[in-house]
Amino acid sequence: TADSALQSPMYFFLRNLSFLEIGFNLVIVPKMLGTLIIQDTTISFLGCAIQMYFFFFFGAAECCLLATMAYDRYVAICDPLRYPIMMGRRACGQLAAASWFSGFPVATVQTTWIFSFPFCGPNRVNHFFCDSPPVIALVCADTSLFELEALTATVLFILFPFLLILGSYVRILSTIFRMPSAEGKRKAFSTCSSHLLVVSLFYSTAILTYFRPR
Repeated sequence: TADSALQSPMYFFLRNLSFLEIGFNLVIVPKMLGTLIIQDTTISFLGCAIQMYFFFFFGAAECCLLATMAYDRYVAICDPLRYPIMMGRRACGQLAAASWFSGFPVATVQTTWIFSFPFCGPNRVNHFFCDSPPVIALVCADTSLFELEALTATVLFILFPFLLILGSYVRILSTIFRMPSAEGKRKAFSTCSSHLLVVSLFYSTAILTYFRPR
């Protein structure tokens, strides 16, 4: 923020991503460390709900922000002459705000719905934090409608941004391969490599966690 050389849209979005990641880690890691180090394996009903709410919030917001960053790289490489106009300060602020805001409806609807169900039987969450699948397993009611809503939210806030990222990089790679100079290709690849790494880590771990067979 203080360095005048780091005021481009890419660094603006990186600042937002950093704050998202800090929030994401603060939701899960402190309680996880307490469980591992001092063997404190209890969590209150309210604490579980709050943890789940912010996990959904930061997760949905990060998916949308990663898609926004892919769009930024797409404009920078595929339409560089219009980049200063299309990615001006106001446009970047609106895109970042929309990414952050996207987390609120997901978190509010999912968390409120889950914790409005009746819980009975064992109260042991079979996970290291309060995520949706292990908490839903403790519900003694029909959750099929919620699971349909959760699938819809997954498509809208995880799969759709991923497809936008994929589409952006197809266009980016197509543009890079048409560049005549090797130096131009190298510079273009270097501006995308860090974002591609983050996207790969984020989505590969999500897929391994949530899309593997039971």
